[in-house]
Amino acid sequence: MLNQKDILSTIEMIDQQHLDIRTITMGISLLSCCDPDPKRACDKIYEKITRYAEKLVKTGEDIEREFGIPIVNKRISVTPMALVAGASETEDYVPFALALDRAAHTCGVNFIGGYSALVQKGMTKADERLIRSIPEALARTELVCSSVNVGSTKAGINMDAVALMGRIIKDTAKATEADDGLGCAKLVVFCNAVEDNPFMAGAFHGVGEAEKVINVGVSGPGVVHHALQAVKGQPFDVVAETVKKTAFRVTRMGQLVAQEASRRLDTPFGIVDLSLAPTPAIGDSVARILEEMGLETCGTHGTTAALALLNDAVKKGGVMASSSVGGLSGAFIPVSEDEGMIAAARQGTLCLDKLEAMTCVCSVGLDMIAVPGDTPAETISAIIADEAAIGMVNCKTTAVRLLPAPGKTVGDTIEMGGLLGSAPVMPVHPESSADFIARGGRIPAPMHSLKN
Repeated sequence: MLNQKDILSTIEMIDQQHLDIRTITMGISLLSCCDPDPKRACDKIYEKITRYAEKLVKTGEDIEREFGIPIVNKRISVTPMALVAGASETEDYVPFALALDRAAHTCGVNFIGGYSALVQKGMTKADERLIRSIPEALARTELVCSSVNVGSTKAGINMDAVALMGRIIKDTAKATEADDGLGCAKLVVFCNAVEDNPFMAGAFHGVGEAEKVINVGVSGPGVVHHALQAVKGQPFDVVAETVKKTAFRVTRMGQLVAQEASRRLDTPFGIVDLSLAPTPAIGDSVARILEEMGLETCGTHGTTAALALLNDAVKKGGVMASSSVGGLSGAFIPVSEDEGMIAAARQGTLCLDKLEAMTCVCSVGLDMIAVPGDTPAETISAIIADEAAIGMVNCKTTAVRLLPAPGKTVGDTIEMGGLLGSAPVMPVHPESSADFIARGGRIPAPMHSLKN
């Protein structure tokens, strides 16, 4: 039973500590839209999305108003488009992206994810066509997000796809040069991608999912930071317990919103994603949580251990609070979207190598990191390969979302606005990885993938 103290505490979390529902995402299967005629397929895609998600935004706004809980984003994820477009007799996949963008605008959502391909073991012709179309697709659309899964613990790492994605990221930056390469902020390269992730830019509706589903992503870095201020100087087991209890409370709110949205939209409830997703706002930073544990600046020695504790405690607290936890669920470290990490990067304490180490113990990976515009494609591919190796060997999802900023160099800043924030351009190693990437082929799956 809720008491007055619980109610007032929740109001304080929302009003002063940046607690929110980061996204309600409706996943929609588009497999029924496959058609040999690409125009008919695009028409089917538009019609199905707008029919299923017609009331998504209004429902989110109604729940937000009635419950007093901020719901920042309303989004859509769809079946990886390479699977749908592959049935059409065309080599031009950009119209499929345009159909997604048109549907997203009609529904009024913030983003639509699923312009995606799953190529961890090899590429079909459809996969390759979609991947090669990504730069143009993201340049010609506003709300479409794209992702490519290049590796998995079970399959290993497709190094041909890794090499290709380095070039695609560079081409996407060039195609959106007028906006500081903004298209790259909507493009993620995964290892071990999950099918029920509600967060952009990597969301897609997996083939193992239902016809449609509601997934909710919660977020509360500010709440966790505030809770840790009450246990300053106490042992780490007290810190972990405090984070667990806080994550439980945050996730209960997400479960409530997810079930209510599911009921009102007559759509099955999928999962609650527990991820602590920061924003550029002061007081909504994962970096500041780590610093509250005793680090002078995020990125200094001890940061990886602090992040490991945080990530584990968030998961342990959340799984007790929801009937179905999924997605990525942990702590995100997107540099441009976290004011504490922006500050640490500008100071020079937080570097690319330290971020890579941190991804061994947190959710996702190297996220929203600006690098010099003249960074070679092979270097970007090598960064992707390193991150995919971490995911493959550790049986976890990892990802890379790099922003090679056209015309910018180390020390410059790119401004994206809104939740995307601003990113200081960070240095990469100047030594070449070109011969390594040129080998191609596949890095085999690790021994512990043999579990059958």
